[in-house]
Amino acid sequence: MKTVTMRSGSVLPALGQGTWNMGEDPARRQAEIGALQLGMDLGMGLIDTAEMYGEGGAEQVVGAAIAGRREQAFIVSKVYPHNADKRGVRAACERSLQRLNTDRIDLYLLHWRGAVPLSETLDAFGALKKEGKILDFGVSNFDLGDMLEAEALPGGRAIAANQVLFNLVKRGIEWDLLPWSRKQGMPVMAYSPLESAGPERQALLTHPALVAVAQRHGCTPGQIALAWLLRQDGVVAIPKAADPAHVRENRAALDVVLSAFDLEDLDRAFPPPRKRQALAMR
Repeated sequence: MKTVTMRSGSVLPALGQGTWNMGEDPARRQAEIGALQLGMDLGMGLIDTAEMYGEGGAEQVVGAAIAGRREQAFIVSKVYPHNADKRGVRAACERSLQRLNTDRIDLYLLHWRGAVPLSETLDAFGALKKEGKILDFGVSNFDLGDMLEAEALPGGRAIAANQVLFNLVKRGIEWDLLPWSRKQGMPVMAYSPLESAGPERQALLTHPALVAVAQRHGCTPGQIALAWLLRQDGVVAIPKAADPAHVRENRAALDVVLSAFDLEDLDRAFPPPRKRQALAMR
């Protein structure tokens, strides 16, 4: 498994598993648990979740999946912005720990920026880290301006990662945020690496250029889209999969090696940004 190192020195898998929409339907619970466990068997021990997902339901699914094998897992969870004050972060973290059935969260993120001052959230994160309830902390959906502001605050240099929307279609961070993050030694976690479910994902996975590259490699368009992300330094991809075939397909993307010819074709079909863009969010 390819790994990425945070500036704290902690190492995480470059390919993980997302849990958005998990924990919402009891009929799918066992399948979701099984999918996460299979991913762990295949080396995808990084599991990304949030208190928002299923209002805690996804964290409960993760807790069941990692039972008896906590040491194989790297758990990422996220706190709501409205819970991001000093007292709220602590209470939210305790609830997440209980749902996850663990004594620590490996990486705890502010889900997106809200009304609570960043300084207060960073103070709360720092206190939780000192107590060992979280091992590292970071942010999500922060653009470069947000990152520069946060970095200048006390505790800001301890921000370990930033999770943002990044894929072949949404490449805006390549203009400024991604180069800056690499310079800082701060991994970027790419959520929705295959776009969200529905028309956007369908448009990506059926794009003629992506299909053509996939045919050259004898793999799926989704694997090419993941391989494009995974080849980049400092980038972690967290696709969601709830069935065994999809989990195995995602893992196999690590074995795809894109050529310069492939990359040129993909750049023509999905051009990199030519100017600064507003941060894409979902």
